[in-house]
Amino acid sequence: MQNNNFGKVAVLMGGHSAEREVSLKSGEAVLAALLRQHIDAHAVDVRDSAMTDIAGQYDCAFIVLHGRGGEDGTMQGALETLGIPYTGSGVLGSALGMDKLRCKYLWRGLGIATPDFLLLMPGCDVSTEAANI
Repeated sequence: MQNNNFGKVAVLMGGHSAEREVSLKSGEAVLAALLRQHIDAHAVDVRDSAMTDIAGQYDCAFIVLHGRGGEDGTMQGALETLGIPYTGSGVLGSALGMDKLRCKYLWRGLGIATPDFLLLMPGCDVSTEAANI
């Protein structure tokens, strides 16, 4: 018996980032779990699929992408533009979460306890910089 509560679900995986292989494995695990619940879910490797193809075929998306293009707000923005509901954080939350320095500043500004931190630039002496924390 099919679970029609979600319609046809695109499990977005793979992609172009350096974390592609991890995303494919995670995506297969998510797909298997959804299928066990009798959800009409389908694997979609976004490296091989155009977003316009996804728009006409699926009712919602389960994002299982890692790194740039998947966790940084890019995919979320594309899905919002196409009017496709999706799992996870929105565009702003995703983009901010990928920018660790801005995230830390936001947490501090909100009074959320976070350990001291610093931004290391290429070529810096890590030992000297660490001593300044």
